[in-house]
Amino acid sequence: MGHILIQNITKEYVNRRRRPRNGEDNTRDEVLTVLDNVNLEFQDGEMVCILGPSGCGKSTLLRMIAGFDTPSSGQILIDGRQVTAPSADIIFVFQHNGLLPWMTVWENVELGLRNMQDEEEKSAQIQEFINMVELAGFENHYPSQLSGGMQRRAELARALAVNPEMLIMDEPFNGLDFLTHMKMREEVVNMHEFIAKTTLMVTHDIDDALVMGDRIVVMGDRPTQVKLVRKLEMGRPRNLDRDPELAALRDELFFMLGVSYAV
Repeated sequence: MGHILIQNITKEYVNRRRRPRNGEDNTRDEVLTVLDNVNLEFQDGEMVCILGPSGCGKSTLLRMIAGFDTPSSGQILIDGRQVTAPSADIIFVFQHNGLLPWMTVWENVELGLRNMQDEEEKSAQIQEFINMVELAGFENHYPSQLSGGMQRRAELARALAVNPEMLIMDEPFNGLDFLTHMKMREEVVNMHEFIAKTTLMVTHDIDDALVMGDRIVVMGDRPTQVKLVRKLEMGRPRNLDRDPELAALRDELFFMLGVSYAV
């Protein structure tokens, strides 16, 4: 599972607005086009990083691929089958915290391994993922007892524990401190190299896209169309300072996203 074909996707929202005038209540529909005839194709096993300005529809596109939302027109196919509803084979790490608040960190991570029969092995794996995101000692804490960054790490641990057929992440490193961000980026790359399953990630961090992505997609302002699709052939690990091709692409991406120079 993992070949994704996005064909002529358009997403529109209709707002009904009332404008009182001369005592009358005049109502008119206002159509907001978020995505405009988007066509993309991702190969099975690719790590795809999607960049674009805030509000351009990146998250909307991910939700439609995952089956949580539907396009106004066009279709999305995964392995030749049209997406019409969420699938248990696809794990979505939302931009905002998705932990179950009545469960501890341990119990939330355990959800990803609930089908494992060997209790001893299950416990060892739960602890491994908790250690991976540096939450050892917080196993019995509830989400409300954690900082925003710690909640994010717990959610990542749960997603990685599932070992899904496809992993979709919306700003997965948002709220993490610099060192934890780097560690989690490395862990996600290592996981992808090991399981070789399709992984989609929305990010505002150009360096994340360059270090992690097999393919980079850049989206423009609303109504959003695809501005760039670039496949990265170089292997990993990648060094942005020592690879002139990556450095040149970094400058190009900054320019496309409205920054005249990379900092």
